[in-house]
Amino acid sequence: MLFAVLLGGFVGSLMGGPLGFVLGALAGWFLSGYLKKQAVSGLARVQSGFLDSMFAVMGALCKADGVVSKNEVQAAETVFAQLRLSGQQREMAIAAFNRGKTDDFDLDAELLRFRQVSRGHPAMMRMFLQIQISAVAADGQIHPAEHKMLLHIARGLGLPESQVEQLEAMLRGGQRGGSARSTDQQLADAYQVLGVPASVSDTELKRTYRKLMNENHPDKLASQGLPDSMREIAERKTRDIASAYDLIRDTRRQQGTNSV
Repeated sequence: MLFAVLLGGFVGSLMGGPLGFVLGALAGWFLSGYLKKQAVSGLARVQSGFLDSMFAVMGALCKADGVVSKNEVQAAETVFAQLRLSGQQREMAIAAFNRGKTDDFDLDAELLRFRQVSRGHPAMMRMFLQIQISAVAADGQIHPAEHKMLLHIARGLGLPESQVEQLEAMLRGGQRGGSARSTDQQLADAYQVLGVPASVSDTELKRTYRKLMNENHPDKLASQGLPDSMREIAERKTRDIASAYDLIRDTRRQQGTNSV
């Protein structure tokens, strides 16, 4: 705001001396306040649109295999709790979820609306997709019809289909832990989480890891419109990315192939 006031005053002084400086400074102050108000309003719209579209698409996705299971309903309830929704917000979320379950729900139109309100930020798109995958996998498996719809959602968000496999791998790592899978399976999932082949060089691996951590940083996502109540989900994702990188790096060191 101070910069806007000084800039307005400077421009005003060029046009009208001392009086122009005062008038210009006032104009800069009012303009700065207006822009700040618009920015806050715009962020609120993104956050509201994120939640509404998220639960509507979740409802459609949970119904993709023909039935909404109790586990999937519980998953939606878990998201309600994680977001610490107020009574009114909870009612709106339930209404959106039920809207998505209707036969005439237009999935493509909803995805387009979300892309527009969130200004197409890739990290926001991936977070949206991640939450959908977490909800639909709540019953312990992803039905083929649900997987097909997840690929459709990814395309509708402007994301490559490989993002679905990448996020599913992240979910497997977070749900089952190391003891349930062989080392080779864990390593394969780690590469998939980072979206790189096993043949990737150490240098490119580190570059990809840093890029993902930067894109998915909770503060950055918050500035793009991610609701504050979803920060925990964003933090968990960065931990999953870091864990995948650490596993690959440590495995390469043990094998004597890490050169970084």
